[in-house]
Amino acid sequence: MQAKRFGSNAITFTKIFAYCLVVLPILFVISLIFRNSSDRTMGFADARALENREVKQNVTPVGAGGLGGVLFQHADKYNGKLLGGLLADGFDEAACASRSYEDLHKRCGPNTQSYNKALEQLKSGKKIMGLTDCNYIVWISFSGLGNRILSLASTFLYALLTNRVLLVDEGKDMADLFCEPFPDKSWLMPRDFPLIDQFDSLNQNSPDCHGNMLKNNVINSSAMSKPSYIYLHLVHDYGDHDKLFFCDGDQSFLENVPWLIMKTDNYYVPSLFLIPSFETELSNLFPEKATVFHHLGRYLFHPSNHVWGLITRYYRTYLAKADERIGIQIRIFDSRRGPFKHVMDQILSCTLKEKLLPAVDMQDSVVNPSENAKLKAVLVTSLLSGYSEDLRNMYWEHPTMTGEVVGVYQPSHEEFQQTEKQMHNRKAWAEMYLLSLTDVLVTSAWSTFGYVAQGLGGLRPWILYKTENDTVPDPPCHRAMSMEPCFHAPPFYDCKAKKGIDTGILVPHVRHCEDISWGLKVVDDHDDL
Repeated sequence: MQAKRFGSNAITFTKIFAYCLVVLPILFVISLIFRNSSDRTMGFADARALENREVKQNVTPVGAGGLGGVLFQHADKYNGKLLGGLLADGFDEAACASRSYEDLHKRCGPNTQSYNKALEQLKSGKKIMGLTDCNYIVWISFSGLGNRILSLASTFLYALLTNRVLLVDEGKDMADLFCEPFPDKSWLMPRDFPLIDQFDSLNQNSPDCHGNMLKNNVINSSAMSKPSYIYLHLVHDYGDHDKLFFCDGDQSFLENVPWLIMKTDNYYVPSLFLIPSFETELSNLFPEKATVFHHLGRYLFHPSNHVWGLITRYYRTYLAKADERIGIQIRIFDSRRGPFKHVMDQILSCTLKEKLLPAVDMQDSVVNPSENAKLKAVLVTSLLSGYSEDLRNMYWEHPTMTGEVVGVYQPSHEEFQQTEKQMHNRKAWAEMYLLSLTDVLVTSAWSTFGYVAQGLGGLRPWILYKTENDTVPDPPCHRAMSMEPCFHAPPFYDCKAKKGIDTGILVPHVRHCEDISWGLKVVDDHDDL
């Protein structure tokens, strides 16, 4: 009996062992596949993705030829032509301008042979004859963070349209806030760049300023030689001659200038759409025209690990479990000390009228919410804490008419804008990004902070109108035509007729902004006013 039992066990053991020999290799291969899929970002900045189970992204479909696809996932240079999911599978590489740009940046970027040759030409100060191997545009870090993000995205698009290499002046904190967007070569301008000490002093009266040169008849568009560099002043205070940058004739002259140095605090994309020579390329890049900043922003701006930690910790703690997330971005352009009652009344009027937030029962007659009550998380961003405190107290002290539970959260309240402080800008960037992860967004008129959030999130926000005489506007807010930011200081000039014109009525996809009547924004041809 014992011998039989032993023999039976031996046979069973042999079967199990043979089974394992077959199955274990299969399991091992499967585990490698999943491990490679999940560990593809190991060793690189992890500020490129929130897991799908934690974030409901507000993503719009990308058109053919769009910049980089819409999947806001980690991309690294070792992950093939799809960049770790940043580009959609099956994309046409020949039609993908961003990938073409990456090749150009790799060939002409800092410390390459072409860059060093162009740098020597710049240092010589001599005029340039003929064509150069590579042309460059240097973006000067200027103004607040929201303005910088918008102006840098505009300048990258201009670089794409003119086949230039973008170099970024890191200023005090660009490297601290953002990951490098391009593989192999940095987008940061080397610190030994010969003109860097002049950046702060450059203005519209500088001798090498494009507008000033036009004003003084220094530029000879028919001359065979070109200056080694030209300064472009596109700041909000720029003059009529500076605005000729947006004319085709001046673009033809600038085309062969090796170095363009640009200072701007504007999102000037709408006026690029009004330059005839750029029209075809822009249509190819953006079949859905109102997605320009959405795709540019998601391609370029990935939070550094410091900022990503602020984002993920806050999101997982306060927002991840909510059934719906509502963002309210409050920016008041008033020299007086707030908070102001009329602003709080406007916020409530907008959110309740548009049914973004539930009304409360001031008589407390509503029964207690059920265990399955819908949870709404309200993310408030403001320099002041008073508005979120009032909103939080309202939903704490009174039940909602719908039985929903509302939580109100505000990551920071810095009291006043502190552009030069590192942690202030880290928090600002984190809060813009957090707002972009909401399902519904309310923003303040004129605010570039809100523009960045709505663009990254692919959201058409409700815009709180700018108040006058401390009264609530009627209506208090309005739904934006598109997710696109507003160009606050566009030119109003017909380059062919050489006379003033309303540039907000020339084409159906460039219209006046909702929050700034003279501003311009890009919309889709089918968007309603």
